[in-house]
Amino acid sequence: MHKIALNLLLLCCTTLSLAQSRFTVNGTVTDKKNGETMIGATVYALGNASGTATNAYGFYSLTLPAGTHQLVFRMVGYQNDTVTINLTANVKLNHALADNSTALTEVVVTSKKDNDNIREARIGVEKLTPASVAKIPVIFGEKDIIKTIQLLPGVKSAGEGGAGFFVRGGAADQNLILLDEAPVYNASHLLGFFSTFNSDALKDVTLIKGNSPAQYGGRLSSVLDVKMKDGSNQKFNGSAGIGLISSRASFEGPIAKDRGSFIISARRTYVDMFLKLSEEDKDNKLYFYDLNAKASYRINDKNRIFFSGYMGQDVLGFGKTFLVDWGNRTATLRWNYEISPKLFSNTSFIYSNYNYKMNFGSTSKTTELRSKIQDVNLKEEMTWYLNTKNTIKFGFNVIKHNLIPTRTTTGNTVTGNKKGRSAYENALFVNRTWLVTDRLTIDHGVRFSFYTLLGGDTYRMYNNGIQTDSVVLASGKTGKTYINPEPRVQFNYTINDVSAIKGGYARNSQHLHLLSNSTSSSPTDQWFGDSYNVKPEVSDQFSLGYSRNFNNSKYQTSVEVYYKDMKNQIDYKDGADINTSRDVESELLFGKGRAYGAEFLVKKTQGRFTGWVGYTLSKTERQINGINNNRWYNARQDRTHDISVVGVYDLSAKWSLSGLFVYGTGNPVTYPKGKYQIGDKSVFIYTDRNGDRLPAYHRMDLGATYTKKTKRGREVSWNFSLYNAYGRANAYTTIFEDHETDKSRTVIKQTSLFRFVPSVTYNFKF
Repeated sequence: MHKIALNLLLLCCTTLSLAQSRFTVNGTVTDKKNGETMIGATVYALGNASGTATNAYGFYSLTLPAGTHQLVFRMVGYQNDTVTINLTANVKLNHALADNSTALTEVVVTSKKDNDNIREARIGVEKLTPASVAKIPVIFGEKDIIKTIQLLPGVKSAGEGGAGFFVRGGAADQNLILLDEAPVYNASHLLGFFSTFNSDALKDVTLIKGNSPAQYGGRLSSVLDVKMKDGSNQKFNGSAGIGLISSRASFEGPIAKDRGSFIISARRTYVDMFLKLSEEDKDNKLYFYDLNAKASYRINDKNRIFFSGYMGQDVLGFGKTFLVDWGNRTATLRWNYEISPKLFSNTSFIYSNYNYKMNFGSTSKTTELRSKIQDVNLKEEMTWYLNTKNTIKFGFNVIKHNLIPTRTTTGNTVTGNKKGRSAYENALFVNRTWLVTDRLTIDHGVRFSFYTLLGGDTYRMYNNGIQTDSVVLASGKTGKTYINPEPRVQFNYTINDVSAIKGGYARNSQHLHLLSNSTSSSPTDQWFGDSYNVKPEVSDQFSLGYSRNFNNSKYQTSVEVYYKDMKNQIDYKDGADINTSRDVESELLFGKGRAYGAEFLVKKTQGRFTGWVGYTLSKTERQINGINNNRWYNARQDRTHDISVVGVYDLSAKWSLSGLFVYGTGNPVTYPKGKYQIGDKSVFIYTDRNGDRLPAYHRMDLGATYTKKTKRGREVSWNFSLYNAYGRANAYTTIFEDHETDKSRTVIKQTSLFRFVPSVTYNFKF
């Protein structure tokens, strides 16, 4: 009897111990059709509050009590899968989801559950996929992620057709644009009318409007995180598109089935080929090209490597008297290592280069402008799935910047002989996502940024453009170091299954700055770093929002308000010349800024008709001593009202119709208030900086897409679009000139770019 009782006691203790034990199931979620890793797929246990989402590499980790569980894998547009597991030890479980061919078309594709906009802790985040923007009409018929981002609340276009954008009152250079973790310093082609991102090569795009987690840093306003496709590890296939002014092609396939894959995607315009048909224009040049390539290989269950690269170039020339070319180069080598079921490591070696060159003049005497920014970057990011309520990310970033300012060379003479500057931009970061209760989630962390000046140049200090001192740093020496702590916190309180309140605070600092003489992206825009004279820009942003869904999340609504305080803002003194000045810092003034506003969004995500309506009410100002009599003035990116209406209607299985309407308050400009004569020349008098505005901007675009399957099961489509359908002559620039016959009178001349721009694109897969 004693033996029986002892055995029963031991059995009970063993069972109790097993019941109290917890084990981890982890793995990678992929697309069954092509093996692409899936970002943001949801993994959770039925009957258990525990759940998680895959990271940027498709990895998940979920800790559960010992015993039998039913794990649910789900992703929007894919069939839900349920897998039964018996946890008596840690389990490695990779899983592939099948595409749901009956899934309804989404305009903005989101990850996880249909109500993730309610459950997600982060505020001010927008996610897109190339498929979600394929039917939206754009200029020249080239689908473009950045053009679609400009239609979202809080994001404003930098100009007609341009690829630059402003986020919550920030300047264009205050956006951190990443392509597979590599910074892209000029994300535009053809003077801003195309972006550098070929949608055929992209998998996922995330825009974070100011409240970014601690692993991101270096810019004040936003992060645009763009990730390229890995390529299919199942079979070879490709796609191509032929448009009126450009064509593109992509090819992908396995390096080794189920283990490795590659993708190559290329795009080129061919306007220059038509120019050769004209005797007058045959020596002119106008084209761009870009090439994306990526390869990945799974060494074993715990190690995977990736290599991705981008190369793009623009060339614009008029005969032998003017030629400008500019381009980006990026390369990223990444190593994913699963240290343990709960600890995931991503190590990245990153290279980025942007340069431009301009030549103009006669064949006997040519003037050349040249500039460059080059980065070498090491980043380590660890993700620790501590338990079901806590996920911690931590790591470091080391960047070596080499900045070559604009150098002017005429013949064999270098004007000003400007030297390049180097610096280290380093960072340490830690970020925690904490599920406090089933209703409250807090995401908080801190980033420490360090910017150290390196020797090899003379650093001058100015007061209102007058030099007051200088520091000579010998090569191999280090100079001043700027240290900035950057705390961030966000929260999400779920009121119920259909509504939530979100809020956040973030401090960001920026050590690289862009000088530009134009309202849109220009190849001659000049990057420069902190110095003894130029201090890091710093912003403090506060955000608060409310989200509510209706009709089973078919309709999603949100309103967000924000206030952003900015320090060490940069602007030009009156009459500045940034290209020929001996030291560009002598042309700069510094002060403070503020931006505040409200963003409204109503979105329909399901059904034959999908789309959204966005409205932004905002104000952006600067106060800099030496400008506007030291009073607050409108920043260049200030726009009071901004409205966008987007709709896509699936007319049938083959035809879909689309349209969009945008309206925005005119951009701030400085108009002359008077003039006086010196001999035969009129000199205009300017007063308030950005005290006037261009006329309001508005236009409507229309599109139609025809898609069908061929007899061999391949997909082909025709896309038709009409940009600026009612021919609005929107102001691009305004010029003030003397009247031809009466110099006492002034004539205003307005330049408009695009009216009634039709486009046709043929796409096919093979």
